[in-house]
Amino acid sequence: MSYLEYTQKAIPTGVNKVLHLNWALILLTSAVCCVGFMMLYSVAGGSFRPWAMPQIQRFIMGLSVMFFVAFVPIWFWRNISAVAYIGSILLLLAVEFFGSTQMGAQRWIDLGFMRLQPSELTKVTLVMLLAAYYDWLDPKLTSHPLYVAIPVGLILFPAGLTFIQPDLGTALLMMMGGAALMFLAGVHWLYFAVVGSMGGGLVAAVFLSRGTGWQLLQDYQYRRIDTFLDPTSDPLGAGYHITQSQIALGSGGWTGRGFMQGTQSQLNFLPEKHTDFIFTTLAEEFGFVGAVSLLVLYLLILVFCVYTAVKTKDRFASLVSLGVAVTFFLYFAINMAMVMGLAPVVGVPLPLVSYGGSAMLVLLAAFGLVQSAHIHRPR
Repeated sequence: MSYLEYTQKAIPTGVNKVLHLNWALILLTSAVCCVGFMMLYSVAGGSFRPWAMPQIQRFIMGLSVMFFVAFVPIWFWRNISAVAYIGSILLLLAVEFFGSTQMGAQRWIDLGFMRLQPSELTKVTLVMLLAAYYDWLDPKLTSHPLYVAIPVGLILFPAGLTFIQPDLGTALLMMMGGAALMFLAGVHWLYFAVVGSMGGGLVAAVFLSRGTGWQLLQDYQYRRIDTFLDPTSDPLGAGYHITQSQIALGSGGWTGRGFMQGTQSQLNFLPEKHTDFIFTTLAEEFGFVGAVSLLVLYLLILVFCVYTAVKTKDRFASLVSLGVAVTFFLYFAINMAMVMGLAPVVGVPLPLVSYGGSAMLVLLAAFGLVQSAHIHRPR
């Protein structure tokens, strides 16, 4: 839909855009961020330093970015989606040459005032480009093999660059989010069935090849699989993270030990308590009730994203909103499954709660795209 067609259908302008913001979505995201500030304050032993204060500052910056993105017409973001994608790819390539390294991974570019993680940005620009691609493509060609291969390439290229950093978690998020958007755009389910069958066959082959002359993985990789299936087999080594996480989850009970009273986090038994495993800190201090309350906030955010996707008549705006919703869902679903021992530990942060500037800024910008779709839909 062109800008002229938009303006002919009573799109809000000027100050009216503020009135047409989805304020419920803003309040929900702010509430989740406040939970993060509170938990970062707790894991620092009752101090805003070193984590809570920088996170608050990034939230204020991210909120400003959200409003900026929201007030720009959605057609503009569609038109620059290819440029944004290429820019994020160039940043991923730049990481290989100029990136800073931490804990054995080279994933960031140091900007001085913050460290940018280009892979986080790429997850959103990938959603934008795929939405623009399917907005351009004739729906009758959606399942044509050639036009299926193009988005697959667009997904696998940045995922491969991210994987070699190494960052398996983010690479998986890109592939899963991209595949979900392809499905939502109308790609035939048989493609996904074939890929799923191949994946299942590959997993079976990995296990069957163990101890044979054609063993597919190295011995240490099989030991990691063993640790995931039974963390107690190496509780002080490879299984330490998940063992301590499960202890924290279980000790919280129904209502938790109380704010700043969690033994696993306060006594530093819980590793990465301010990033990947912050959900277990929440569950230990506020129990089952606190964990479910956060989950409800997450689900309400998803509801409002899907609501925007359903209400808008523009295909790009609808797919972008759904893509942001899927990406956000994968974020918290994988993190929660990971810390509960239901999925391998792959280094996925808890969205808007875990400490990290790039993830928060990019997610808030992504919600700005949803707001833009909400504001600029024909009324």
